[in-house]
Amino acid sequence: MNLFVRDLTVIDSSYICETRGVVGDSWILDVTMSGELNEMSMVLDFGRVKKQIKHLVDEFVDHRLLVPMQSTAIVFQPSKAGYATLDVLRGEKSLHLHCPNEAYCLIDSDKITIESITKHVYDILRDNLPSNVTGIEITLRHENIDGAFYHYTHGLKKHDGNCQRIAHGHRSPVEILVDGQRDSEREAAFAQRWEDIYLGSEEDVVTLDALSLSDNASAITDESHYGFRYTAPQGEFELAIAKSETEILPTDTTVELLAGYIADQVKPTLDAEQSLQIIAYEGVGKGAMAFR
Repeated sequence: MNLFVRDLTVIDSSYICETRGVVGDSWILDVTMSGELNEMSMVLDFGRVKKQIKHLVDEFVDHRLLVPMQSTAIVFQPSKAGYATLDVLRGEKSLHLHCPNEAYCLIDSDKITIESITKHVYDILRDNLPSNVTGIEITLRHENIDGAFYHYTHGLKKHDGNCQRIAHGHRSPVEILVDGQRDSEREAAFAQRWEDIYLGSEEDVVTLDALSLSDNASAITDESHYGFRYTAPQGEFELAIAKSETEILPTDTTVELLAGYIADQVKPTLDAEQSLQIIAYEGVGKGAMAFR
């Protein structure tokens, strides 16, 4: 007997790519399980299976930075208790972090792909399901987006949950409506501007010498890289990232403030009498609107 759950949850994470840098992404998770019927004539109760699988995905994968541990560009080292440094050696665009261990998801692969993430999630779920479940299949897929979208990475230090991690992200559509009509050219232009971007808050910027990074970060300078540092409920988070892959915002980077920021960037390009609506998404099926 098979039991399936579509759209069980969404994984909102960022991953390391030697070419693109740090890439925010969102994957929808579908699950099919096979097994013997239990005493309730079920393989598993729908309510239980959704909560159990979502809990495992949230705990071990979601809102983490996915790291391809077999990549020659990766140097991952424990530092103080409960923390580790990560260096991504990409020449002038190197990336350096010092974060709690929970900020990382270490994947046994030389690159992060849907296939390598699927295998990682499969291994987690396979070892944590009831004994009457004899098989499990999982599918990760992207949302079908009609229009422009971008990949962004950020951290929300004031968030009580896992959004506080300094390098998690989303694959997000953007809709720009001028006088009530979608403007595909402006949408595409903003999506290109924020393609594979790190969105940092101005108040979190520090000089590089204020960061506790590994020796692999010794060659970078304040001219080439931004430094970010903040303390959140889960601990201290530090990041150095190339300026060419970053945009600094004067506010936090919640989706509400991102919608307003996009509106403020687009409004000066319109005629004075034209109305503007921004629909900014945070991953799949949720977001915020701003009007100007």
